[in-house]
Amino acid sequence: MKHVVILGAGFAGLELASRLADSAGEIRVTLIDQNDAFTFGFSKLDILFGRADAAEVRIPYRTLAKPGVEFRQERITAIDPAARRVTTDQGSYDADILAVALGAEYDVAATPGFAEGGFEYYSIAGAERMRDEALLTFRGGTILIGVLGQPYKCPPAPFEGAFLLHDQLVERAIRDDTEIRVIAPMAAPVPITPEVSQRFLDELAAREIEYLAQKRVVELDVPSKEAVLESGERLHYDLFVGIPIHRVPAVVAESGLAENGWVTVDRDTLLTPFPDVYAVGDCVAIPMAKAGVFAENAAGVAADGIVARIWGEELGRRYEGEGNCYLEFGSGRVAQVQANFLGGPSPTATVVGPSEELAANKKAFASDRRARWFGATSA
Repeated sequence: MKHVVILGAGFAGLELASRLADSAGEIRVTLIDQNDAFTFGFSKLDILFGRADAAEVRIPYRTLAKPGVEFRQERITAIDPAARRVTTDQGSYDADILAVALGAEYDVAATPGFAEGGFEYYSIAGAERMRDEALLTFRGGTILIGVLGQPYKCPPAPFEGAFLLHDQLVERAIRDDTEIRVIAPMAAPVPITPEVSQRFLDELAAREIEYLAQKRVVELDVPSKEAVLESGERLHYDLFVGIPIHRVPAVVAESGLAENGWVTVDRDTLLTPFPDVYAVGDCVAIPMAKAGVFAENAAGVAADGIVARIWGEELGRRYEGEGNCYLEFGSGRVAQVQANFLGGPSPTATVVGPSEELAANKKAFASDRRARWFGATSA
C-alpha cells in the first residue's frame, strides 16, 4: 500500500484526497492542514455583505469521512521534497508520493500602510472587519479598490466586490454621494480574452465605476488618506479596499520548490522536478488564473497520474487549465466564466449569463463538492 501525503486541504487537496479515496485498497492518504475547517472562497462575499456569518460557511474537517483518508490538523514546519519527508509541529511523515497543495498566502505587510489604513475581504477575518468597521459606518466619499499585485486568486473577485458595493450603496441611498474606482496593474480587467475584459468594462461603466488600468498602489499614506502609486501619483480615498499581494507560504519557499517565486511543475502532469512530488492549485507557476475550480481540475489530473504511476501505467490525459468560475454581477444575478488556458494555442473564455439558473447552479456546485469531499456525515 502506497502512502500519499497531501499538504493543504483547500480545493486541490480535498479533491485529490477524494479521488484517491476511490483507490483506498492500494493507497493510504494523509491530508494535513493547519486549519480546522474549509470555507469556499466565494463565501467571503456573503460574510462581507451580511448574507451569512463565518460559522454558517465553515465546514469542519472533523466531518471528513472518506475511506483510506486520515486528516491531521497540524502546522507544517518543513518540507524536504528530495526525501519526500514532511515535518509538522506534532511529528513527521514519510511519503511514497507527496502532493503540495498549500495555495497562496496574503502578504499585507508588503504594501506599507495597508494593514493600518486599508481593508481586504480575501480572508474571513478581513471580510468581517471590513463589514463591521468600514461598511457599517461609511456615509459617502471615494472608495478605492486596489489590486496590489499579480498574480492573485479569483481574478473576477475585485470586480464582484465593486458590483456588490454598488448595490449596497444604492440600497442605502448613498450611491450618489460615493465615487467607486478600481485600480489595477492589468491593462484590462480579467484579461483572459478581449471579449471577457470588455464585458467587465461594460458592467463597470453601467454602474459608473471607473477602472484605472496599468497602475499599482505601492503604499498608503494613512494620515492624508492617499494611495501612492508606482509613478509617484497620489489618489485620495475615504475607504481603501485592497487585494493583497500573494505569495507561496514560507514553508514552501524554504523547501526549494519555489525558486522563482512559485512552484515549478510540468504543465501536463503537475509533477515537480523532484521524483514523485506533485504540486497543484494556487502555489504553482503555471501562467493562468488562480481559482478553486482550476485547482480542482488539476487535482483530478494529479490523482489520475498517481494511480497510473502506482500501477505502472501512462497518464491518459493532460492538464488543460480548464474550469467554470461563477461570479456575481449584483442584484442577485450570477454569471459564469468558462475558460480553458492550456488546451489550445491561446487561452479561450466566454461569459455566460447572468441568470437565475446559474445562481441555482452555484449553490448546487457548493453542495456537490461538500458531499463529495466530506461525505454524508457533513450534511
